[in-house]
Amino acid sequence: MVDPNVAERIKQDLSGSDVVLYMKGTPVFPQCGFSAAVVQVLSHVGVKFKGINILEDPGLRQGLKDFSNWPTFPQLYVKGELVGGCDIVREMYENGELQQLLADKGIATGANA
Repeated sequence: MVDPNVAERIKQDLSGSDVVLYMKGTPVFPQCGFSAAVVQVLSHVGVKFKGINILEDPGLRQGLKDFSNWPTFPQLYVKGELVGGCDIVREMYENGELQQLLADKGIATGANA
């Protein structure tokens, strides 16, 4: 069960930005290879995103696992929907699905971001 305060914070995070990455560390200083890989993919695509460091808040870290029913980090959300973690994001990027998802959701990428 997600703590109501944590659930509210997650909802605010997700409604405040089109693309949110819950990660270990920050986009400038990722603290795990998986988080770094997703930051790199998002940078290649050229999409603006909000990075949230889950290492700073154990309650948020556990709350996200319960909220998303996804046990690992990073977790990428687009327009409030969980896309997945590192392997899924990397695979989607490599086969063009990530770029298509962003386009379908009306999110600017590349030179348009």
